[in-house]
Amino acid sequence: MPESDLALLTRAANAAAQAVEPFLGTQLDVTHKADNAGPVTNADHAANAALERVLREARPDYGWLSEESPDDPLRLAAERTFIVDPIDGTRSFIEGSRTWAHALAIAERGVVTAGVVFLPQRDKIYTAELAGGARLNGTAIRPAQARSLAGAEVLATKPNLSPTHWRNATPVFNRSHRPSLAYRMCLVAEGRYDAMLTFRPAWEWDIAAGALILSEAGACASDKSGAPLRFNNAHPQANGVVAANADLHADIMGQLAPVGGPVA
Repeated sequence: MPESDLALLTRAANAAAQAVEPFLGTQLDVTHKADNAGPVTNADHAANAALERVLREARPDYGWLSEESPDDPLRLAAERTFIVDPIDGTRSFIEGSRTWAHALAIAERGVVTAGVVFLPQRDKIYTAELAGGARLNGTAIRPAQARSLAGAEVLATKPNLSPTHWRNATPVFNRSHRPSLAYRMCLVAEGRYDAMLTFRPAWEWDIAAGALILSEAGACASDKSGAPLRFNNAHPQANGVVAANADLHADIMGQLAPVGGPVA
């Protein structure tokens, strides 16, 4: 029986973790990308090579979009495309923290059909496939059921509290943060937090897997205008992300200022 896309992503995520393991606790080779796009290490490149080897060998007809690979415009003509972040949370990885992830997804005509977010240092693997539900370490997950942003537990950076992002005064909620954007989305999917917000443009490789895990868990994920997230775009970036259960998502969208203000 052929290996499913989800099984393939899971196998590839484990290969990436194995490729990264020799770099843990060592002196990393850190460089900085152009345009203030963040740091990259030799571990990121090793993970990317492992992912590309496993995934493209298994599905040579799929397109390829990775944070650590030159963009290949041929992906736009592919029916299905891999969208991967070899290490989501590179700054956390450099600092020696355990909160970083391998984020892998497959998009078909703009819709994510399989996704994996693997945090090897936390022994957590989130998986989802379209119409197949979402799981953490094999157990089904569901989002929390808070209906109002007031008093909710929200993953967001401090700049998201700026009044310029909100119609009226900034709502009062309990703010927390995690360095991996993919992990933040998964924490909402499993109900550990009520919502997550990022008003900064979000790269597809950071959010593709998490978007499917959220939707399959029963939550809503959109850009900051409320528009659905679509993937494998020519410019692979979304206009921020808002994620929560359906009622809370609607409450958040009702309180956000019209799109067009500053990003955070």
